[in-house]
Amino acid sequence: MSDDNRLGVYLRARRELVRPDAVGLPTTGVRRVPGLRREEVALLAGVSADYYLRLEQGRDRNPSPQVLESIARVLQLDEAGTSYLLGLVAPRARRTRRRRRAQVPPSLAQLLEVVGVPAVIEDRYLDILASNALARLLDPTLVVGENRLRSVFLDQAVQALHTEWESICGSLVAAFRTSVGSDTDDPRFVELVGELSLASERFRQLWARHDVKALAGGTMLLDHPQVGPLTLHRQKFTLSDGSGLIMGTYHAEPGSESAEKLALLGSLGSDEAARLNQR
Repeated sequence: MSDDNRLGVYLRARRELVRPDAVGLPTTGVRRVPGLRREEVALLAGVSADYYLRLEQGRDRNPSPQVLESIARVLQLDEAGTSYLLGLVAPRARRTRRRRRAQVPPSLAQLLEVVGVPAVIEDRYLDILASNALARLLDPTLVVGENRLRSVFLDQAVQALHTEWESICGSLVAAFRTSVGSDTDDPRFVELVGELSLASERFRQLWARHDVKALAGGTMLLDHPQVGPLTLHRQKFTLSDGSGLIMGTYHAEPGSESAEKLALLGSLGSDEAARLNQR
């Protein structure tokens, strides 16, 4: 399959992840392929085996939404995965020029400073565009110009910080693929995926799965070098101005030990800043 056959690559990657018994098929006998065979997907989706083969090989790139939704059910895609699949055949304008870096509105930058919890602003590539002091105390790589994917996959200090590093990696890659969508010819996307594919085997493995994940919050377990274990709730908010920017916040359960440690971390940062100002 050619590199331009995005639909075929995605179908094959997801087909290979579905176990036959998960869709009611017997698992006896020798199976020479991981996951489902092409003809099994075709049968369960109600299309001919030849037609499905043409889809994977890129010889038919205009399937109907109904066909894709049937295939999505067989491949056990959730809402985010189905939307991504449908988007792969939608018309798109080819871009050859690098996007300008989005600007953080001054009012939003001010909000970061008064919100009272670690907070960052990132773009669709997970590049950090703004962060507050508490976020930088929590994770020193949450600074303007850093990329969260690069930090998580390539920085050993960040890997040590995240107790559930494997889970964080999978979620970040899936969220990144969802954020970029079909805009895979964008120079920033090509640059970032190329760099990480060369530098990180784990990234290559996760990228090959073609997982997608809707924007959502979650819980993070951290082992901070200054205050120890922390349990924080992560929230994500997409700005309503159409810029594609995302605000991420991290907070602890009120009254919890983690909340006390987060307050302690903030006070340590304030003390350090005061000492620097006195020099």
